[in-house]
Amino acid sequence: MEIEQVSATVPDWSRERVGRFWDPGKKLIRAIRRYQAAQARGGVAGRLVAKYWVLNHWFWSLVTQSELHLTCRIGGGLRLTHPTGIIVHPEAVIGVNCMLFHQVTLAGPVVLGGHVDVGAGAKLIGPLTVGDHAVIGANAVVTRDVPAGATVAGIPARVISGPDAGPGATP
Repeated sequence: MEIEQVSATVPDWSRERVGRFWDPGKKLIRAIRRYQAAQARGGVAGRLVAKYWVLNHWFWSLVTQSELHLTCRIGGGLRLTHPTGIIVHPEAVIGVNCMLFHQVTLAGPVVLGGHVDVGAGAKLIGPLTVGDHAVIGANAVVTRDVPAGATVAGIPARVISGPDAGPGATP
């Protein structure tokens, strides 16, 4: 049986689709996307619509106790599985089909490639770049670049499987 790989380049917009009333992570992302679209449209109507989405963003940020800036560059298909306490620096860039668990911090200009999964409580302190299909373990503290396809864990984080895995790493 072959497991289908999530794309690191083509966004899966269904991951962001709001499916029910209480879906705070998806509603927070929707507020950011709609704000950015209204700003891009410009004009009086665009500014008025943008103000509505600022209020909407503020509400869902308060509910989730998360801080994703309205100007963040976020690729399509972002999943905030448990959207509590997520902090993303305004200069951070999140690739397509990424997943951030609760209490994740992207501090500084962190660049996540496509389909990067960041475990609960992980702290990524930039500037740094995380390659496509990488996995960041729970509570890891990442201070250096992570190669594509690698799994990192620990404090400080080190590669435990994938490319550049050291001695004793999981195959």
